[in-house]
Amino acid sequence: MASYLQIENISKSYGPKVLFENIGFNINEGDKIALIAPNGTGKTSLLRILAGKDKSDSGGKITFLRNIRIAFLEQEYDFDPEKEILEQIMDHSTALTAGMDEENRMAYELRVKQFLTNFNLRDFSRKMKDLSGGEIKRVALSGMLASEADFFIMDEPTNHLDIDAIEFLESWLSRARCTLLMVTHDRYFLDNVCNTVMEMDHGAIYTYKGGYRNYLEKREERIACYNAETEKVRNILRRELEWIRSTPQARTGKAKYRIDAFHELKDRASQVYTEKTVSLADVAGSSRLGTKIINCKDVSFFYGDKCYLDHFSYNFQRYEKVGIAGRNGAGKSTFINLITGNYTPEMVCTDPDAYAKRDSNDTRGLLTGTIERGESLKIGYYRQSGMTFNPEDTVLDIVNDTYLLGRFLFPHDMLNNKIEKLSGGEKRRLYLLTILKEKPNLLILDEPTNDLDIVTLNILEEYLKEFQGTLIIVSHDRHFLDRLVDHLFVFCGNGVVKDFIGSYSEYRAFIKEYEAKQKSEARSQDQEKTRKNGRRNEGRVAAPGKTKLTYKEQKELEQLEKDIQALAEEKSALEDMISNGDLPYDRLQKASERIGEIIAANDEKEMRWLELSCKTDV
Repeated sequence: MASYLQIENISKSYGPKVLFENIGFNINEGDKIALIAPNGTGKTSLLRILAGKDKSDSGGKITFLRNIRIAFLEQEYDFDPEKEILEQIMDHSTALTAGMDEENRMAYELRVKQFLTNFNLRDFSRKMKDLSGGEIKRVALSGMLASEADFFIMDEPTNHLDIDAIEFLESWLSRARCTLLMVTHDRYFLDNVCNTVMEMDHGAIYTYKGGYRNYLEKREERIACYNAETEKVRNILRRELEWIRSTPQARTGKAKYRIDAFHELKDRASQVYTEKTVSLADVAGSSRLGTKIINCKDVSFFYGDKCYLDHFSYNFQRYEKVGIAGRNGAGKSTFINLITGNYTPEMVCTDPDAYAKRDSNDTRGLLTGTIERGESLKIGYYRQSGMTFNPEDTVLDIVNDTYLLGRFLFPHDMLNNKIEKLSGGEKRRLYLLTILKEKPNLLILDEPTNDLDIVTLNILEEYLKEFQGTLIIVSHDRHFLDRLVDHLFVFCGNGVVKDFIGSYSEYRAFIKEYEAKQKSEARSQDQEKTRKNGRRNEGRVAAPGKTKLTYKEQKELEQLEKDIQALAEEKSALEDMISNGDLPYDRLQKASERIGEIIAANDEKEMRWLELSCKTDV
């Protein structure tokens, strides 16, 4: 395979903090690499340097294969809020389309529309300012994937995406003939897409072929070998130490190189590998929890003409762990705000008559039914947009507990760092600590995995499994849900909420099996109707006043019936292939074009069939 990228001696620091120094690695054609490192160690900075958005402090050398096309997905997509979706993508892709002729530009626009459709963004005229965070991410991805770049550089591509979008992206990337370097915390996504894991650790780069499980196993072996080697060095050091401590008279004749080697051994012997971990056991457990948590009875919520909750009833129990899943915009965050009482009379109306008479300036929603909360309830609510730190405050200003901060990967030399100097993941970690240290007995986590590194996620999962309180998790991270929840509230849209007992993977398997069964039954019904129509036509007798078809016309009619049935079956099969998300892009495009051809051909054949069937005497 050709070498797509060679990196030599690049470095990045922010003030006294060294992110990485003189690192180097190689990426070959076809590599699909997940970059893993703790928050704050420079993953995003490295990607930005490779994409030409930033520079290495030490110069170094970055060499891409000549003429390969590179596309970069940043965590935050830069957009004009007043532009429409398609306009935004086409304008954002000016550098890509500048050298295209009209035919290639139209082909690119067609690919963009196909990706937008697959990401469930079918109205291309919507303004960017009206989109949710997940929809904005899908717009960014559509423009990027449609570029047909040779090398994709992606920073947290699954952040803010719902699971349908994640699974489409996962399926497409796993089959695409592209080279990929991405940062991701989604372990299922990593396993299903990537063939290599690259780890930044203690200023060095380590590469592991295979998926996430293989990475964990090989990493453990590497650390064990490193520490075993250190122990050998210590044994040598002890012998050398005896020599160095020999009498001064004996030492005067000692070779200088042995003395120098002793000091090198001393440095190496002190380098035992100790992993930093987030010890949440040091954060005190939950407050006492009574028998009543939150009781919902016949709760409905409307905003405008849209229903977000339709006659929902449920009594939350002590110690249960509930996952909340559903597409972006289905009402998950609204539901959390309702049950926690995170609203005011200015936001919600409880009188249906008053709501019906509201004027156009009334922005309240309508809430009916009852929501009761236990007296001993103490809610800890980790929100997607809950961080309100003053950027000039220091870490110690936010949490004045050096021991807890140390256990949460904030060492002493970081305590006086201003919030504005922290990475996104470090801010999230600090925000999580501010919530857990208050000892909640109902813990609500709204997309907690965004921006947290994989090590922190693993430790957080272990803590939450032992959490002595009620846990509600809103997440699109399948691995996170599978490890933690007992059952799911699935938001299906239009206010419908289904309670599914089991893990998220079990739910997805159930849904896919159910949808496949429904499609199969619908296809069988369509085929049976076609066969019945064919049999009726075969036995048709010309009505009085109508001429019989000529032999040639009768043969044409019979062939038309066969053709129409064959086209219907082909169209159904192609629709199944597209909806499964298993096709590589070139075949997806051909399938979409073929469906258009089938529709046009079917219309023409049906008109001719009708003409022949209704032929009358002249």
